[in-house]
Amino acid sequence: MNKLVLLGALALSVLSLPTFADEKPVKIGIEAAYPPFASKAPDGSIVGFDYDIGNALCEEMKVKCVWVEQEFDGLIPALKVRKIDAILSSMSITEDRKKSVDFTNKYYNTPARLVMKAGTQVSDGLAELKGKNIGVQRGSIHERFAREVLAPLGAEIKPYGSQNEIYLDVSAGRLDGTVADATLLDDGFLKTDAGKGFAFVGPAFTDVNYFGDGVGIAVRKGDALKDKINSAIAAIRENGKYKQIQDKYFAFDIYGK
Repeated sequence: MNKLVLLGALALSVLSLPTFADEKPVKIGIEAAYPPFASKAPDGSIVGFDYDIGNALCEEMKVKCVWVEQEFDGLIPALKVRKIDAILSSMSITEDRKKSVDFTNKYYNTPARLVMKAGTQVSDGLAELKGKNIGVQRGSIHERFAREVLAPLGAEIKPYGSQNEIYLDVSAGRLDGTVADATLLDDGFLKTDAGKGFAFVGPAFTDVNYFGDGVGIAVRKGDALKDKINSAIAAIRENGKYKQIQDKYFAFDIYGK
């Protein structure tokens, strides 16, 4: 009888173990070419704000996460065919993307800006961009904005696979400028040696029709993972982990209003 009781107790203890230990890892898609949000360290590891936030969320959810590198324009297709379970790669929440994926609540929000040679005059009407070659990252909201707003004004829009490729051509004079996230441009280009002699020009771009309601994490339509991540975002905002990560990269509140 004692053996039966012992076996029963052991069975109950096994059943009561945290279920996340047996769950499949959550595969998170990221493009590691978008500093300071995500880039590669000299040893080949991924570093950046997005990466740290993702790890904090996984820790909060008590799940194992596996990072999967992918070019930005391939992230949503990879999500749809289940190569990844979520996209955490500075992806803005837009109505167009909502047709394909579900988004969590935002985890940060910054405007888009135009970078060109320092001293270039660009008015709010952007007429000065006629005939200028403007680089944009392929598949990004900035490409759509550039094609629908800047191209009709006479700008020549040049799509690239990554923002780093754009920086090279801006520095070399093959491009007149680029449109991208303001924080990305500031930290990833203007504050570097390659960005010397360049500056923000023209107005900040915040039209929600193009830039959405902030940056969120994309999951497949109807996936319960969305609610788990939302709870985790709220938790790290509340317990101070979010601010700790933010302060590592930025001297301002990147979460926004």
